[in-house]
Amino acid sequence: MNIQWYPGHMSKTKKLIMENLKLVDIIIELVDARIPYSSKNPNIDELSKHKPRIIVMNKSDLADENVTSKWVDWFKNQGYGVVVINSITGKGISTVYDLAKKMLKEKIEKDKKRGRIFRPIRAMVVGIPNVGKSTFINKLVGKASAKTGDRPGITKGKQWIKIKKDFELLDTPGILWPKFEDVNVGIKLAFTGAIKQEILDIQTLSLKLLDFLSKNFPNNIKNRYKITDISFKTSTELLKEIGLKRGFLISGGEVDYDRTSQILLDELRSGKLGNITFEIPEDIEEKNE
Repeated sequence: MNIQWYPGHMSKTKKLIMENLKLVDIIIELVDARIPYSSKNPNIDELSKHKPRIIVMNKSDLADENVTSKWVDWFKNQGYGVVVINSITGKGISTVYDLAKKMLKEKIEKDKKRGRIFRPIRAMVVGIPNVGKSTFINKLVGKASAKTGDRPGITKGKQWIKIKKDFELLDTPGILWPKFEDVNVGIKLAFTGAIKQEILDIQTLSLKLLDFLSKNFPNNIKNRYKITDISFKTSTELLKEIGLKRGFLISGGEVDYDRTSQILLDELRSGKLGNITFEIPEDIEEKNE
């Protein structure tokens, strides 16, 4: 299952980021705490031009807390500032401002010596589609300044947003990269809702998800769908049983696999399947060796 999605507006967003980098002091990149590595855009590394970077791990309420702690250490070892947040509740968001000031302390002091006392910190907010950038900004500013939604592609253009008198954000549309070299990256992005639903084969995707869950989080399937034993069941058999348990049937008593697949993906993305992280730092280190 090779998923690729890079519509024309993302190429425009890349140009927009390049054109506006000179205007900002620091880059804030939101990643999905369930897939911290796969949701981190490698293009941003190339575009950042050595500017300070904060990695904001959003949707932490949906991820495995212990694995999230490992990712915090991993990113810090790579030289990033790191904040773990839940943009819906606002947990952790206030620390982003404090960390930005701390990381830019030397620059702020230099500006003061030059007489630029009232110059605000300017940060660019970047991230993949549907990672929660707009919700994060709205919670940070305390009002609905950015458009939000539960599907990728809500933010269409750049917009400057004043957070405090000394802190401004440049919001940008969600951006992926032209080609996922690792097919598993595309699959993980599709699991979590970063890929436009219309291009996906949701039955194949749901079978991939069940394959992962049965190996790594079997109890989550058992508890959610009241299935007693999954040890020797294939992903297709599990999907069928979930459909039967939910009563998702079509004419002739056959399981409605499309509806069952959609419900499975929806329940993953809403957290009803429990706290799940799809990758750990150790796997990335092993792959990169």
